[in-house]
Amino acid sequence: MNTQQRSEQFVATTYARFPVTFSRGKGSLLWDDAGKEYIDLGSGIAVNTLGHADEAWAVAVHAQLLQVAHTSNLYYTAPQAELAQALCSRTGMRRVFFSNSGAEANECMIKTARKWGAGRSTIVTLEGSFHGRTIATLTATGQPAMHGDFAPLPAGFKYAKPNDIADLQAKLDNSCCAVMMELVQGESGVLQLNKDYVQAVAELCKANNLLLLIDEVQTGNGRCGSLYAWEQFGITPDIVSTAKGLAAGLPLGATLFAASTCDVLGHGSHGSTFGGNPACCAGALHVLHRLDDGLLADVQAKGEYIRAKLQALPGVKSISGMGLMIGIETVKPAKDIVAECLAQGVLVLTAKDKVRLLPALNIPMELLEKALDVLANCL
Repeated sequence: MNTQQRSEQFVATTYARFPVTFSRGKGSLLWDDAGKEYIDLGSGIAVNTLGHADEAWAVAVHAQLLQVAHTSNLYYTAPQAELAQALCSRTGMRRVFFSNSGAEANECMIKTARKWGAGRSTIVTLEGSFHGRTIATLTATGQPAMHGDFAPLPAGFKYAKPNDIADLQAKLDNSCCAVMMELVQGESGVLQLNKDYVQAVAELCKANNLLLLIDEVQTGNGRCGSLYAWEQFGITPDIVSTAKGLAAGLPLGATLFAASTCDVLGHGSHGSTFGGNPACCAGALHVLHRLDDGLLADVQAKGEYIRAKLQALPGVKSISGMGLMIGIETVKPAKDIVAECLAQGVLVLTAKDKVRLLPALNIPMELLEKALDVLANCL
């Protein structure tokens, strides 16, 4: 019985997998169990910030594993405290709660907003949004097609049309405590919100005593060319959630609180057994140190290169996104393009009816050029 057969028999059937088994990787390259080489333009869905098997990152994680791999949050550990300080220093936030995933980071954000609301519990999210697969974050997700099998869903969420400030304003009433949104809706087709709209939402929140919640699970940690995407929109959120690329392959989520919300959660009001695990935090600290101005500028430059390379092709209708979070609306079905690229040794993703690119932030230019030549042919 090989790996694929074993998985099909014993692993829950929640994923439609490609018939490929990866056995090793290095940088932006992966090799399957037959030795075939692939250029990775998906990075584990925006997770492998520094690519595969980054030696300096592995050394940092390994050093922590040899000291304390885990202890409960009843005690202090240096990596967790240092990472929280570093995140606050880089963002201007005041406190951080650590969890294991983006859904958990969003759960924490939702709970905090409701506790802050003191009786006001409704959170307005946007149509087309994706915030996770737990019951609360699934309900926050503005995609009704994802809700049907899991009713009854919890109350307390409304959905507004993206980039329509009048529609959002119409959804607000005395039950509302917050507005929650992704600045680039990754799972809905890499759809970027308009800057004017985002700033108007921020002003509306201030005027109505509402919290502004920004989901940076996918857009954060350098993906859009700044440490967090909100920094490019001229706003300051009350709470920010993030995960995916934070620890470059280890499970770590974070919820960052501004001064307005940093003291809402008290002892016993939230928790996580594995959240802030020392080894994961050591990995994230290394990532954060690597995400300097030079690397972030390089992310923006590579994103512009990809757009310039692909936007004039006859198989491309439009290109969306920010930095190295790119959606390509194609003439051919996106799923067909993904399959053709896979056959030719390039890994790309889909987002609804678009091809989606999420390469490692440090992908070498020569590999990026080679992969884009393959993608261009498939397009």
